[in-house]
Amino acid sequence: MEADEADRYRAPALDKGLDILELLASVEEGLTQAEIAKRLDRSPNEFYRMLDRLVRRGYVTKLEGDRFTLTLKLFGLSQLHAPARRLASFAMPLMRDLAQRTRQANHLVVFDRGSAVVIAQHEAPNYWGISIRVGSHMSLLETGSGHVLLAFRTDEEREMMIAEHARDPKTRRPGAELYERLTEIRKRGYEMMPSAQTAGVHNLSAPILGPDGRVIAALTCPYIGLVNASDAPDIEQTIVMLQQAARDLSLLAGSDVKISG
Repeated sequence: MEADEADRYRAPALDKGLDILELLASVEEGLTQAEIAKRLDRSPNEFYRMLDRLVRRGYVTKLEGDRFTLTLKLFGLSQLHAPARRLASFAMPLMRDLAQRTRQANHLVVFDRGSAVVIAQHEAPNYWGISIRVGSHMSLLETGSGHVLLAFRTDEEREMMIAEHARDPKTRRPGAELYERLTEIRKRGYEMMPSAQTAGVHNLSAPILGPDGRVIAALTCPYIGLVNASDAPDIEQTIVMLQQAARDLSLLAGSDVKISG
């Protein structure tokens, strides 16, 4: 009786798409259309249209040698679901304390479908500060948050993230200098760079790591020099405080990985 009920509500096309996603999630090197069909015990022709739709919707990408592999779109979607809301909830007390001690605003950023997206933000406690609106989509390649999200991922994941970012025809592929910078960021444990959008602002950003040691978010402070507050922390002191807040939040997220600095 239960089997009959299950068959009544079958959606063969949906099942086929989910079978492909689950199979590709289980392999690292990707699979050809023929290999997918063989593993799922189906005809290769059955998967042509489904693979085409998954590629066009951004869930799957085609590599050299006609091999298909997952993009990070599902990962990005999951970041904006309940875990991201819980992360933002955990982060707010630490972000509030960081803002009070540094006298600077700060925000929390995750990767989503080719962009760095702000999921939480805390204002500076005084009159002056740079605030980034929650929900803002920012460049992966031109922001401190984006650099940190790329630096603390595997080479393969990084290329997928950049490929999703580069779907915009106005976006240029990064050169060797970006990859060199990402290596430096990973070694020192944070990013510090002049803002590409606002003069006089330095983006300070540190990674929030998950239990597997991979970055799940970036904690970022758009630092501005406060000439009317001589006792305010300088940029080097702010970096130390930012890194400590990022380590504390990583511990709350379940990570015990040591970050440089």
